[in-house]
Amino acid sequence: MRMKNRWIALYVENQVGVLAKVSGLFSGKSYNLQSLTVGPTEDETISRMTICVTSDDITFEQIKKQLNRMVEVIKVIDLTDVPLHMKEILFAKVLSISAAEKLEVFQIAQVFHVQVADIGNESVLLECKLTERRNNELIALLKSKFKKIEVVRGGAVAIEAISTSCR
Repeated sequence: MRMKNRWIALYVENQVGVLAKVSGLFSGKSYNLQSLTVGPTEDETISRMTICVTSDDITFEQIKKQLNRMVEVIKVIDLTDVPLHMKEILFAKVLSISAAEKLEVFQIAQVFHVQVADIGNESVLLECKLTERRNNELIALLKSKFKKIEVVRGGAVAIEAISTSCR
């Protein structure tokens, strides 16, 4: 069986303990979550979770069935092969840099279309809302060019595309 990243959107009751129950299902079965984000929807009584798990087809089907059996879960949507708009938030600090290196960070920010969120005498903080792949490329570039970087990543959020030309 081929292991690959699979994406699920869950609509759940916005109640205390629901996140713990959902993540507990994954840890209890030894499924490794790659990413999990959660936030309220337009209806404050409902939250939407975006979950990425690496699994084979059979395990993924089991995960979806187990999630569907949870009382707090309103709807499970398999996003794996659906046209999506997906972004991941990332902050990257480039530390202990010279003025010339700072200019290089600004150029990189411009090429990647990311914001300079903060700046110090010897550091720059970038704020990125890119795809996971593009964030990986940015991190690799920063690591190759600068000695000291600090990265904080959030999970991806995704929504089904209106047109079919997205991913």
